Amino acid sequence: VDVSRVNLSEHLVMEVNVDAHLLRFSTRDTSRRRLFHACENAIFLRAHCHHYSHVCLQIVKVWSEDGAGKVVEIPADMTARDVCQLLVYKSHCLDDNAWTLVEHHPILGLERCLEDHELVVQVQASMSSDSKFLFRKNYAKYEFFRNPLNFFPEQMVAWCQESDGSIPQSQLLQNFLNSSSCPEIQGYLYMKEPGRKSWKKLYMFLRRSGLYYSTKGTSKEPRHLQLVSDLEDSNIFTIITGKKLHNAPTDYQFCIKPSKVRSDCKELKMLCAEDEQSRTCWMTAFRLLKYGIVLYQNYNAPQQRKANLLPLSAPVRSVSENSLVAMDFSGRTGRIIDNPVEAQSAAVEEGQTWRISTQSGCDHMFVCVAVIHRTQVWFHGRIMREEAHKMIIQQGQVDGLFLLRDSQSNPKAFVLTLCHHQKIKHFQILPCEEDGQVFFSLDDGATKFTDLIHLVEFYQLNRGVLPCKLKHPCTAVAL
Repeated sequence: VDVSRVNLSEHLVMEVNVDAHLLRFSTRDTSRRRLFHACENAIFLRAHCHHYSHVCLQIVKVWSEDGAGKVVEIPADMTARDVCQLLVYKSHCLDDNAWTLVEHHPILGLERCLEDHELVVQVQASMSSDSKFLFRKNYAKYEFFRNPLNFFPEQMVAWCQESDGSIPQSQLLQNFLNSSSCPEIQGYLYMKEPGRKSWKKLYMFLRRSGLYYSTKGTSKEPRHLQLVSDLEDSNIFTIITGKKLHNAPTDYQFCIKPSKVRSDCKELKMLCAEDEQSRTCWMTAFRLLKYGIVLYQNYNAPQQRKANLLPLSAPVRSVSENSLVAMDFSGRTGRIIDNPVEAQSAAVEEGQTWRISTQSGCDHMFVCVAVIHRTQVWFHGRIMREEAHKMIIQQGQVDGLFLLRDSQSNPKAFVLTLCHHQKIKHFQILPCEEDGQVFFSLDDGATKFTDLIHLVEFYQLNRGVLPCKLKHPCTAVAL
């Protein structure tokens, strides 16, 4: 990386040459830290986003769950997916394609996940000063492509009823993605009456042209349909303030917000479903009918990128295979052991030495085992039950989404919080002692583990007494 700095008026122009690819940054700050971050951005843009070059950068601030914020400089036409990759790169966390940017409106009590193709700077321009972006995982973002029948109950999809529910999974999604088809979501929703605290139960229809309610029972005749909102210039949000604030009939609220509206509550269309499955169906269908095939392209993009890299990349090996070799330090200087027989002998001798040292320092080992789980991404310490619920809901409510936390009722125990069939369940992990050693168990000692890491790894492979395997760790990254 070659960096040159030229004073121009009061601005500092940094020309960063990455692999003969020139990018220019303009700033008033001449500090080394600023210069380093500019270089870091340039390297990322060159390596991952080849189409972003010779552009003016915009400042965007993103917040993590712990309240910390990070300022990033991005091109005006950078998508939400590429911003997430940039934050993953800067935060050194695992990119499993579940990271997302969340548009959060604290005063309105609304939030939504940006679609991967949306332009972040453009979305930021439509937000009010109190609104912000959050960096968070959402495992359910494209789950409907993998399990569509779980998201679209037969009684809510009009063409399913007309065909007696005999539509295969593949055709179910094709009807939503194909712009020439006319799928329709129908069912009862509560709608908040404008300027009042009361809600009215109405039979509604969601089509490509918009959301409608029937003025006469469940009739879908055109003369009985009243438009609630179109899809083109609106976005769908989850309401996060709870039902008491708006006097909602249930907890399953969502909202349609016109893109031009910043903080005017009067323009919001407040809706409420009977249960979580119904709410998920309406919100997922809204996204599919609005964006169509673009959502499927977003879903496929990471897999295609991975497939394109596989033929060019070397076989993946572990860190230990790549970096560790047999060494002999018995002399004044170390030497690499080339003879396989000698290397095997050295490994056996090293193992015997380690066993002797651990027997003499067992107390220290016990302390390490007792706290090692606190370094894991799925462990969240002394959070309350309600906070655990909130985190699971925010990250998607898919089967196998889990976290571990300290028990509030038993200081020596822990709790596994797990999502299954959109329901959140809690399982107590109790300590049990055997021959002077402490173990942990979920099933009253039938299956025992020396530490929580072993317990989690076991239930990631085996369902055991749980309703499903542990699949997705509920993660909070520090930016």
